Amino acid sequence: MKNFKALLLLLGLALVAPQIAPAQDAASEQERTLDDIINDAMTPVTEALSEVIFYSIPTGQKAQITEKQDNGEFWIMNEMGLAVTMSEDHVPYDEVFTIQPTGEKSFDVLYGLDNNKSASFQYGQEVSLPEYEGFTFSVTSTGSDMAEAYQFTPQKKQIPFVLIWLIVGALFFTVFMKFVNIRGFKHALDVVRGKYDDPDHEGEVSHFQALTAALSGTVGVGNIAGVALAISMGGPGATFWMILAGLIGMSSKFVECTLGVKYRKVNEDGSVSGGPMYYLKNGLKNQGKGGLGKVLAVLFAIACIGGSIGGGNMVQINQATQQLIDVTGGETSMFFERGWVFGLIMAVVVGLIIIGGIKSIARVTDKIVPGMVAIYIVAALIVIIANIDQLGWAFGQIFSGAFSPEAVFGGVVGVLILGFQRAAFSNEAGIGSASIAHSAAKTDEPISEGIVALLEPFIDTVVICTMTAIVIIITNFGGYGAEATFNSAATLGGISLTSSAFGQVISWFPIVLSIAVILFALSTMISWSYYGLKAWTFLFGESKGSNIAYKAIFCLFIVVGSAMSLGSVFAFGDVMIFAMCFPNVLGLYFLAPEIKNDLQSYLSRVKSGEIKKYK
Repeated sequence: MKNFKALLLLLGLALVAPQIAPAQDAASEQERTLDDIINDAMTPVTEALSEVIFYSIPTGQKAQITEKQDNGEFWIMNEMGLAVTMSEDHVPYDEVFTIQPTGEKSFDVLYGLDNNKSASFQYGQEVSLPEYEGFTFSVTSTGSDMAEAYQFTPQKKQIPFVLIWLIVGALFFTVFMKFVNIRGFKHALDVVRGKYDDPDHEGEVSHFQALTAALSGTVGVGNIAGVALAISMGGPGATFWMILAGLIGMSSKFVECTLGVKYRKVNEDGSVSGGPMYYLKNGLKNQGKGGLGKVLAVLFAIACIGGSIGGGNMVQINQATQQLIDVTGGETSMFFERGWVFGLIMAVVVGLIIIGGIKSIARVTDKIVPGMVAIYIVAALIVIIANIDQLGWAFGQIFSGAFSPEAVFGGVVGVLILGFQRAAFSNEAGIGSASIAHSAAKTDEPISEGIVALLEPFIDTVVICTMTAIVIIITNFGGYGAEATFNSAATLGGISLTSSAFGQVISWFPIVLSIAVILFALSTMISWSYYGLKAWTFLFGESKGSNIAYKAIFCLFIVVGSAMSLGSVFAFGDVMIFAMCFPNVLGLYFLAPEIKNDLQSYLSRVKSGEIKKYK
C-alpha cells in the first residue's frame, strides 16, 4: 500500500519535471528572468491538469462580439460583463460581416453578401450562429468616425462538472440536515465563545483557536483578489451567487468538520491527526466499504498535498508579492521581476512558524485573523458609508445582474459559474481541508465542532467577500466588463483592482491593504502547511524526517509562487484545491446519515441540559 501511495505521488511530480529542461534551454536563446523560467515550467502542467479537473459539460452555444487588439488578443467589449478570447486573425472562406448601428446600443448583423440573413441584438448580448461553429469572422463597425475591427468567435457555453458536484452536494446536505446552517447558527456562536469549553477534553486547541486556524486557511487573497476578478468578469451579479454558495456551503462544512473530530486519531504524545483521510478510511470501513475508503483517502491526501502547495501557498504569496510591488513603485520597485526575493523572505518566516506544529500555528492565527478581519471590515464600512447613497443602487445591480441574461459573460449561467467558483475557492466548503484543523479542537462532542465550523463560510463569503464586492461596485473602479479588464484587471490584477477601489475613498488604504494581504497570505500559508503535512504523514508515516521533507518542499514553492504570473498561479491553485472535493464529497454522502443521527442526539442533550455550560 505504501508503495502504491508513493507511486501515485511520484507520478504527479513527474508531470512537473519534464517541463524544467525546455525552460532552461530557452534561457540560452535569450536572457530571461527566473520568473519567466518558473512560469514556463508550471504553465503546461496547469493546463493539463485543468483539462481533467475542470471537465466541462456543454450547455449551449454562443458567439461574442469582441474588439480586435494589436497583440492578437480579442477582448469582449460590452457594458456589464467581460470575457477574453484568443482567436485567429483571419477570415475563413472570405465570409465578412458588417455591423451597422440601428440604435444607441443595437446593431444589425449582415451575413456576408446575403443581406437577407440578419439578427438584431444588444451590444454584448449573445448571438446564436450554429452554422459557423468553430470559425472566427471579421466584423467591421462603420458607425463611428473611424471604422473599428471586430471578431465573432462562436463558443460553447460549458459548466465545469466540479461546480455541479459541489453545488449539488451543498444543497443535499442543507436539506438532509434540515437546514442546520440556520438552526445551528446561534448555538455555534455560544460554542465559539467558550460557553461549552471543557479544558479536560482531548485535543490540542480551543474551539475558537480551531475556528481561527481554519479561517486563516480560507480568509486569504481569494476574498480580495478572487472577488475582484469575478466581478470584473461577471459583473455585480456574481456577488449574489457567491452569497448563495456561502450559505449552502455552511452545511457541507458542518458535515465534514464533524466527521473530522469523530474519526480523528489521538497520538501517543497527545497530538491529533484528523481530516478526510481518516474519516474516509475508517468511516467507510465501519460500513463495510474499506477498500473504497482506502482509495478515496489516498486520492484525497495526494490532492491535499497539491492543494496546500497550490491554492494554500502559491496563490497567497503571488498576490501578496503583487501588492507589495504596486505600493513600492511598480516597475521601479526593487521586487519588480524579482518577486522570488520576497518569496524567499516569506519562506523563512513561514518555516520558523510551522516548525512548532498546530499549537504554534493556532497561537499566530488567533491573533492575526481577528485583527485583520476587523481592519478590513472597518475599511470597507468607511468606503460604503462614504458612498451610502450608492448602496441601494449597488444591491440593485447585484440582484439584476444575477438573473439578467444580457450583457454578461455567458449570461446567467456564466455569472453563476463565476460566483460559485470564487466562493468555493474562498470558503472551501466541500473541499474537506478545514476538517483537518477542526479535528484538533478540545472536545468530546464532534457535533459541537461541526456547528462551530459552519460559521466559516458565513464569515468568509457572506460577510467579507460581499463587503469587498460592494466596495468595488459602488466605487465602479474601471467600470465593469471589458473596461474593467482592459483598463484595470488586465494591468492591475485582482489584488490591485481591490486596492485601487478602496484607494478612491481612503488614499492611504493601499498601504494598509498591503500589510493585511501579507498577513492574510501568511496565516493562510501556515494553516495550509498543516493541512498538507497531515496528508503527507498519512501517506508516508509520522517521522521527523518525513515532517522536515514536506516542510522544505512547502517553503520551496513559496518562492516559486512569488514568481509566477497571475493567470498561471490562480489556475494552478484552482486545480489543486478543487481536486480534493471529489473523494471528499463522495465520502460525505455515505457518512451523512450517521451525522444526522448524531446531530439529533446532540441537540436534544443541549436542550435538556445534559451537555452543560462552563461559562
